[in-house]
Amino acid sequence: MSEFFDPYNADRPLMLKCSCGRDHSPADHHAEVAADAAAAQLRARSESAEFEAYSRDFIEATLVKALFPQDQERRLFLRAVGKKTAMAAIASVLPMASLQAMAEEKGPLEKPNLKIGFIPITCATPLIMAHPLGFYNKQGLNVEVTKTAGWALVRDKMINKEYDASHFLSPMPLAISLGLGANATPMNVATVQNINGQAITLSLRHKDNRDPKNWKGFKFGVPFDYSMHNFLLRYYLAENGVNPDTDVQIRVIPPAEMVANLRAGNIDGFLGPDPFNQRAVFDEVGFIHMLTKDLWNGHPCCAFGTSTEFIQKNPNTFAALYRAVLTAAAMARLPGNRELIAKVISPAQYLNQPEAVLSQVLTGKFADGLGKVMNVPDRADFDPMPWQSMAVWMLTQMKRWGYIKGNVDYKQIAEKVFLITDARKHMKDLGQPFAAGSAYTKHTIMGKAFDAAKPEDYLKSFAIHKMG
Repeated sequence: MSEFFDPYNADRPLMLKCSCGRDHSPADHHAEVAADAAAAQLRARSESAEFEAYSRDFIEATLVKALFPQDQERRLFLRAVGKKTAMAAIASVLPMASLQAMAEEKGPLEKPNLKIGFIPITCATPLIMAHPLGFYNKQGLNVEVTKTAGWALVRDKMINKEYDASHFLSPMPLAISLGLGANATPMNVATVQNINGQAITLSLRHKDNRDPKNWKGFKFGVPFDYSMHNFLLRYYLAENGVNPDTDVQIRVIPPAEMVANLRAGNIDGFLGPDPFNQRAVFDEVGFIHMLTKDLWNGHPCCAFGTSTEFIQKNPNTFAALYRAVLTAAAMARLPGNRELIAKVISPAQYLNQPEAVLSQVLTGKFADGLGKVMNVPDRADFDPMPWQSMAVWMLTQMKRWGYIKGNVDYKQIAEKVFLITDARKHMKDLGQPFAAGSAYTKHTIMGKAFDAAKPEDYLKSFAIHKMG
């Protein structure tokens, strides 16, 4: 087997001490000054945003959950007596008025000093940009955003409580909660960090081999087993008659190492996060075969979340984090902010990427590596809604490819892990638009409808799978 190429110690320019006295190059100094100026512009745009605390509905829901922690027990209670009667009964024994007053004042932060992990990819844009734009500080939080080398390390640091919250791949909190690959630790998805924002990138040597039916024997990189990247690549290959477990090799490679491995010939391509698809084009070693939005437009990619224990112990802190990240996501959704955001997140402490690469990803005006300039405004977007139907789809793919054995209670797991009710509550409080109604919605993947109410029927419809 070929050894993987480590890009961190190769072709690194010698750092010269800057005239400002800091240990970085003059070029980095100018980049950081420009990023600071861009951040100031974005901060000015955000000053009118009002941050509100929990509302009556959220407090009431929290109390009901506390009194009736079992989902079925809680539903039976509410069905039997009705919401109005239930709240009156709870108010007779609990100080509802004072609890709600405390919530309206946002409440004291249980833990103001926080450490949040992230992988340096554009998927983490809201979580990252909230730091230089001061959104965490506005909530009274002193947050350290910590660049992390790989997803397994993110998982371990969350389980070991070295991080308070983190940038996750959307399927990771499901996998961790189920004990897949690590000790079972209940985790929650608070928001989806980004939708779309991935691509299948191939080596330039395959520019005349665009039909996936001819890819048997290829070696592909994905960032983690429990990732949308892995599930979408497997789906795409299988729909084209290629068995992802027997006809190709799929290797886990940290995102920052994907381009180097493509250059070295260790892999034929990767389905990876941006900016590394665009970086492969920028470095003239690969081309963008397909954006994942063309497989499933609006698919989730990464998420922001934390442990269930953290939420239970630090509800006010968690609410403050929610407000900060949702405010950042709302700014990131606006096309007019994208170029400034690229400047803000490009410095070394964040993504450490050329601003031109990030701008192409975030604006959707990009070179494809084959001589064309594309204009796809929704190449990456930042809709924070954690649809529970998305979680059910991820669980079907975990079962399809043998990561989960036996029966799966899709609905129960999805509803425990993906906090769509909380997300809607905080979006409403912030005056942000959100989709009301059911926690489930219909999705279409490669032209095939997915109904989260019938996950087993969906699984049985596939000819290629790894189920027993």
